[in-house]
Amino acid sequence: MSNTQPIIVGLDIGTTKIAAIAGRKNDFGKLEILGFGRANSNGVQHGMVLNIDQTIKAIQTALENCYASNPNLEISEVYVGIAGHHIKSLQTRGDIVRRSTDDEIRQQEIDQLIADQYKTYIPAGDQIIDVIPQEFTVDNFQNIPDPIGYSGVKVGANFHIITGDKNAIRNINRSVEKAGLSVKDLVLQPLASSAAVMCEQDLEAGVVIVDIGGGTTDLAVFYEGILKHTAVIPFGGENITNDIKTGLGVLKTQAEQMKIQFGSALADEAKSNAFINIPGLRGMPHKEISVKNLASIIQARMSEILDFVTYHLKQVGLDNRVLNGGIVLTGGGSQLKHLIQLTEYVTGLNARIGFPNEHLAAGHIEELAKPMYATCIGLILKGYNVFENVQYQQHKAEKKVRSAGTVSPEEATAEVFVEEEIATVKVGKRKSLKGFMDSIKDGLIDLFKEEEDRKL
Repeated sequence: MSNTQPIIVGLDIGTTKIAAIAGRKNDFGKLEILGFGRANSNGVQHGMVLNIDQTIKAIQTALENCYASNPNLEISEVYVGIAGHHIKSLQTRGDIVRRSTDDEIRQQEIDQLIADQYKTYIPAGDQIIDVIPQEFTVDNFQNIPDPIGYSGVKVGANFHIITGDKNAIRNINRSVEKAGLSVKDLVLQPLASSAAVMCEQDLEAGVVIVDIGGGTTDLAVFYEGILKHTAVIPFGGENITNDIKTGLGVLKTQAEQMKIQFGSALADEAKSNAFINIPGLRGMPHKEISVKNLASIIQARMSEILDFVTYHLKQVGLDNRVLNGGIVLTGGGSQLKHLIQLTEYVTGLNARIGFPNEHLAAGHIEELAKPMYATCIGLILKGYNVFENVQYQQHKAEKKVRSAGTVSPEEATAEVFVEEEIATVKVGKRKSLKGFMDSIKDGLIDLFKEEEDRKL
């Protein structure tokens, strides 16, 4: 195991369960699971934290179970998934006109472009969770995945902006912080699930990730390697359980058990002569439930969820002709019998179950290969993505410093001041050109003074 890699922890605050998983990448780039804990979730409904105290207790229980699986773990910060019907997304466009058009486009300019999108007008009470660049343009060149290294006058990009309700975000942050942890970042759950169950070929082919959780069904659509659309559908596995409870007149625990054990998403596939025997309450006679009736209730609700998926695909103009990767079903609700057949029938797309073992090292806990842990494992992978990007930028900076020995002190100093100026612009404190040139001149004078002092 490579101890140079950090341990990253994903915390999935779901409607039915809260899971905490700690992982570290090995020398082969695969994720080794170092700790795993879960707890029943009581304070969350439809993906939103409604009771902070109950959520804190559930997070602490999940953490205790995680520590029990590996007493050597130390967890202080976590990547947290966010969902709920308050999540919205919008498309924006951003452009910047460059000062030095002959120079290559640098990371700082892209960062500036992204930072500008956080000033986008959104309704009061909402907050921007994430800004995701889609395709870039440089002057007349279109659909550039990465513009760094190009040169031109104008750099622009289309952006996918994800927003959420401020109070809902605050409740998640409070719950995690009161449980003794700090939130490293909030990640939209369908994006986390996508990271766990997809590979590069899926991205290129065009794919829809449908994460069926307890309280919500999360959607992410990728086409030609670009995130095209995200959505949160306010129905999930709990809605199916409640439908069974109401429709068949049973307890919620019995409804859940029947759904898992005997449930099917296709009524035609259920045996018409099969029955489930449910014991009566306190001397009441027992009930016989038809397996076919159970399947009819499940099919009705699942068809409704899949109709929403079809609606969202039509909204963004991506029909079944272009999404060659089809639909990847993940989350706890994806384990329903015959769900693949129903999905293919309703949407007209090929479907498969997405298991999060794509990026896991061999010998992992068998339980974690289930689709219900896709979000949590994806959160760790998202955390690694951030870590590796930072490492890459640091490596580039060090390389620049090492190569600075081959240039004159004047050029090296000027480079440092240019970098500082771009950083200053990024936080909105733009200097005048004269002020900028004066700062370079003063820096050079100070440098030569230091040289003279050393000689003396």
